[in-house]
This record gives sequence, structure tokens and C-alpha cells, in this order.
Amino acid sequence: MLYLLHQFLDINIFQYITVRAGISFFVAFISTLYLMPKYIAWAKKKKANQPIYEHAPKTHQAKSTTPTMGGIVFLFSTLFASLLTIKYNSFYALGAILTIVLFALIGMKDDISKIVGGKNDAGLSSKAKLFLQTGAAIIIGLYLYIGGFMTDLYIPFYKHPLFDMHILAIGFWILVFVSTSNAVNLTDGLDGLATVPSIFSIMSLSVFVYVMGHALLSDYLLVPNIKGIGEVTIIATALIGSLIGFLWHNCHPAEIFMGDSGSLSLGGFIAYMAIITKNELLLILVGFVFVMETVSVILQVGSYKARKKRVFRMAPIHHHFELKGWAENKIIVRFWIIALISNLLALITLKIR
Repeated sequence: MLYLLHQFLDINIFQYITVRAGISFFVAFISTLYLMPKYIAWAKKKKANQPIYEHAPKTHQAKSTTPTMGGIVFLFSTLFASLLTIKYNSFYALGAILTIVLFALIGMKDDISKIVGGKNDAGLSSKAKLFLQTGAAIIIGLYLYIGGFMTDLYIPFYKHPLFDMHILAIGFWILVFVSTSNAVNLTDGLDGLATVPSIFSIMSLSVFVYVMGHALLSDYLLVPNIKGIGEVTIIATALIGSLIGFLWHNCHPAEIFMGDSGSLSLGGFIAYMAIITKNELLLILVGFVFVMETVSVILQVGSYKARKKRVFRMAPIHHHFELKGWAENKIIVRFWIIALISNLLALITLKIR
């Protein structure tokens, strides 16, 4: 809408991505701060509380009265701010909105089932969730492929593509979407634990998005120049603003949880940004905390099935540290530090090629 003001009223300031990105940030941030207390009050009245996993550490039982599905509020604020500021004919921006909506709907279905059933395992089964995530990933993958998006595979620190994946790229992208959305979902187990690493990941990928959409910067830094990709920066800053507003209420002790509606959508959007910036492999570093949590679950399950022995006291790994006696705040902040450092290292790859 703001871009239309530039076109029809000749307000030149609104043609710049940086200006519209700044506006989207503050609109989303203020909207979330305003709407979240109202949603928390409504959710408490409706008893839309987060069912606690029965095998989780005992300290988590105190959180059984905490409302969930806060993700729908910060996602609504993100979409509102984005639609106010993006170009409506932007192929990549519309793909980003499609990603957010599809994964949010899957998460909402899972959250509502848990709330109605009153149990953590009353939500979607693992197979059903995987099926829906794969379906959403196929839709977005086809959207990108049919739209003519490049299918080359890039690796960090190397300026040339390794090879063209052609239609096999869709399968690769599906793997990225499903693994990333599940990884963020697994990490969302402590107050603010998934929120801040998500902010760092989106910030890092936003730098890549902006640079790759800028002809001069992309040429200077030896990265592919993808026309029109820069508009996604505006959606990213909107999501960062809404996540900071959400963190105001989600920091320890949390007044609200994001639920699967938030975590699955965050993971989907991070995966989308990694794909369109050709950073699918760099995502291991950008989302290192999410990778660490996922690997801990894989190791735990694999070890128990193969040897009947556990590697950790409990998985994901943040529960392991809880059972070792670490305070929840200490675990959260230390994981934030790891996320910050890993993302700074990821940004170095932008210069070293």
C-alpha cells in the first residue's frame, strides 16, 4: 500500500526497501504489543492453555496454566505490516506470505487439537504433521520452480554454483522446509528459547536477501543477483518486530507460548529465506541452535533403539541441562549466546568467497 503511494502520489521515500522495512518493523512491533495482552486475557478466559508433555521435567507442570497459540498474534501482525508495505506484484514476497500462512495453518490445527484434547499428545500425529508439512513444502517448491527460480546448488565460501539440480531441487527444498520447521518446533520448549534464535536467524538471512536483491552489492560481494528478492526483507523485518513484541510477554516467566502455529511457521519462513538466498547448507550455521536440538533427539532415539541406552538424560538437549540442575534462565541465555555467535560466523561467509 505504501508503495502505491509512491506510484500514484509520487512520494519517493516509499520506493526504498529500507524505508518500508523500517516501517514494517515498527508497525508489527506496536501491533503485537497492543494485541498480545488482549489475546492473553481472552485465552485465559477460554482456558486455551498449553498442555504439558507428561515426561517433561517436573518444573514444567507449573506452566500448565500458561496460554498458548501466541503465534497467531505475532503472525497476524507480521502479515498486516507486510501487506501495508510490500509491492503486491513481488513474486518472492508473495511466496513468503504463502509460506507463513500454510505452515501457520498446520500449527493451528495441531494446537487446537491439543487444547481440545487437553493433552500434549492429542495433537496431530507425527505422520499427519509430516504429511501436511510435506504438502505445504511441495506447494511452495512448485511455486518457486514454476516461477522460474534458479535451481543451482551453492555452498558457503564458494562464489560459483556446484551444479544445477533441475527438478530435483523441489525434493531438496522439501527436505529443507520439513527439517527446519520441525527443528524450530523442537526448540520451543523453554521461555523465549526459540524466539531469540529465530530473530538472529531471520536477521542474518535478511542481510543476504537485501544484498542479493541489490545489483551493486551482489556484484561486489560475488553473490547471485536475484531481481525482486529484496522485498522479502520487508516481511523479515516485520516478523522480527513482531517477535520482539512477542518476547516482551514470552520471556521468563512466560505469560504466553507461541505454540506450533508460531514455531512451525517460523521454521518454514527461515527455510524459505535460506532457499531463495541459496543458503540451504549455510542454514546449518544460521540455525545452529535448532540443529543442535534436532541432532540431540536423533542421537537419543537412535542410541536407545540400537543399544537401549540414552545419550542424554532427556532430549531435546535443553531438557538434559534442566535435569543437570541448570536454571532455566541460564540455559536460555546461553543458547541465545550460541545462536548469536553462530549467526555472526554465518555472516562472515558473505565476505569470504
